[in-house]
Amino acid sequence: MIKMVLLLLSGAKFSKILLTAGTMALSLLVYTSVWGWPFALGFVLLLFAHEMGHFLAAQHRGLRVGVPVFIPFVGAWIQLKEQPMTVETEAYVAFAGPFIGTLVAFGVYFYGRQTDSSLLLAIAYSGFFLNLINLLPVHPLDGGRITAILSPRIWLIGLPMLAALFFYQPSPLLLVIGMIALPHALRAWRFNPHAPGNASYYAVDTGTKVEYAVMYLGLVALLGLMTFKMHQELAGIRGAP
Repeated sequence: MIKMVLLLLSGAKFSKILLTAGTMALSLLVYTSVWGWPFALGFVLLLFAHEMGHFLAAQHRGLRVGVPVFIPFVGAWIQLKEQPMTVETEAYVAFAGPFIGTLVAFGVYFYGRQTDSSLLLAIAYSGFFLNLINLLPVHPLDGGRITAILSPRIWLIGLPMLAALFFYQPSPLLLVIGMIALPHALRAWRFNPHAPGNASYYAVDTGTKVEYAVMYLGLVALLGLMTFKMHQELAGIRGAP
C-alpha cells in the first residue's frame, strides 16, 4: 500500500514536470518558426527564469504553487494554489520574477559582450524589455501586484500607461491585459483602505513600503536604461553595412 502511494506521488511529480517541459517545448517550436531556434531557446529560458523566481519565492513564503506553464505569444505563469495572506507576501512573490529574470538577462548580456555575440545581446534585450513591461503598475502584471503594497489606486496610473504602450506598439496581448486590468482598476477606484478585509490585508509599516518602493523604482530605472541602451545598440548593428 505504501509503495502504491509513493508511486502515485512520484507520478504526480512527473506529470508536473511533463506539463512544464511540454508547454516549454511547444513554445519553443512556435517561436522557432518565427525567430529561429537559437533566439527562441534563449527567449524561452528567460521566461522560465522569470517564472522560477515567482515559484521559489512562493515556496519560500510557504505558499502552495503550481509549476510554470507556457503559452506561445502570451508568456508563462505559475498558479498560486492559495492566495497570500498579506499584501507584503504578494509583493514579495511578484518582485522575485522580474528580479531573477533581470539577473539572468544581465548574465546573457555580459556573456554576449565577452563573446561579441549579437544574438546573445538580442536575447538579453528581449529579457530586459520583457521584465520592464511586466513592471507596469497595473494588475495582473507583476508591477501591479508590487505597487499594491503602496496602494491599489496606483493601478489608475498604470492603466493609461498600458493604453499609451498599446497605441505606441499595438499588440493583441496588451489588449487582453487591458481587458483584464480594467475591472481591477475600477476596484482600485472604489478602494476603501479602512474596510475590515482591506485593513488587515494592506497593513504594512511605512519602512516596508519605502523598501519596496525603492526596489521597484530602482529595477524599473535599471531596466528602462538597459532597454533603451540595447535598442540603440542593436539598431546600430542592424544598420551597419
